[in-house]
Amino acid sequence: MASLAELKREFLEYIEITKGRSIKTVENYDHYLTRFLQFAKTDSPAGITDALIREFRLWLNRQPARPAGGPAGNGTLKRKTQNFYLIALRAFLKYMAKRDIKTLQPEKIELAKVAERSLDLITVAELERLMSAPSEALKKESDPDKQRKLLRDRAMLELLFSTGLRVSELCALNSDIDLTRDELSVRGKGEKVRVVFLSERAKKAVREYLKARNDMEEALFVEGRSAKKLHRIGPRDVQLKLKAYAARAGITSKVTPHVLRHVFATDLLENGADLRSVQALLGHANIQTTQIYTHVTDKHLRDIHHTFHGKRRRT
Repeated sequence: MASLAELKREFLEYIEITKGRSIKTVENYDHYLTRFLQFAKTDSPAGITDALIREFRLWLNRQPARPAGGPAGNGTLKRKTQNFYLIALRAFLKYMAKRDIKTLQPEKIELAKVAERSLDLITVAELERLMSAPSEALKKESDPDKQRKLLRDRAMLELLFSTGLRVSELCALNSDIDLTRDELSVRGKGEKVRVVFLSERAKKAVREYLKARNDMEEALFVEGRSAKKLHRIGPRDVQLKLKAYAARAGITSKVTPHVLRHVFATDLLENGADLRSVQALLGHANIQTTQIYTHVTDKHLRDIHHTFHGKRRRT
C-alpha cells in the first residue's frame, strides 16, 4: 500500500495533468495537504479518521492569522481560509476513494459556515471615470512609447468590462484576436472553453492598440521598457495599473480586475439578463457562485416593494 506522502504526490500530478488545474492551484493544494499530514502524524490512509479530522479542525481554528509574508496577526485563521484546507483534503479523499483505497469517506468532511460574501462594486459614474482615465492621459501624452502603453491600458479596461474575463484569462490572450467577429473563445479554469462577447468600444480600443504596436510578440498585452525587452503582461501588472487609474479617477473604493468582473455581471443582471446566461458568460461551474450577484441586482423585488409597500401611509 502506498504511503500518504506518495499518494499526495500522485494526487497533485492527477489534478494538474488529468483535471487541468493551474500550477497555482496545485501549489495551494500541496501547501494545505502538507500541513495536514504534518499534523496527522500518520502515513496510512486508514489513519485518517473522524476523530483526526475533528482534532485538525480544532487545531486550524486556533491557528493565528498570518498576513502574507508577515508575522502572525492578532486574530485566528478566518473560516474561509480554514475551508481551503478542508476542500483540499476532501478532494484528496475523493481521489483515494476513486482508487478504492480504504480511508475516510470524503462526504464526512463538512465545510465551516462562513458569512455571506460581500461584493466590491463601483458606481456607474466611477466606472465611466475609470474607463476614461487612459484616454484622458492620452490627450496630454506625446511620447510614442507612453502612448502605446496608454492605448494598451484602455484596451485592457474595455475588454475586461465587455467580457467579464478573469485577469489570468485576459493576460493569456494572443495578438491574433479576430476583431471582425463579436465573439471570442477563451480557456478558463479547469481548461474549460467558453465564449465571451466583444463590444464595439472594446474592438475599437484593441484595434487602435494593435495598430500602434511595432513588435512581433505573440501576446496581446505586453509590458516592458523597450520593444526589445517586452514580455507578456502579468496579472500583478494589470492589478497595479488598475489601482493607479482608479486613484487618477478619484475612486476611493477598492478597484481590481475582479471588481470589473463583478460590475460586468451586475450590469447584465440589472438590465434583465437571466442568471443561467450570466453563469455561462462568467464561466462559473456552479450557479451558486453566480447567485451572489442576485442580492444586489434583483430589480423585481425592488419594484414589488415600491409598488405594494406603505400604500396606506401614502394615502
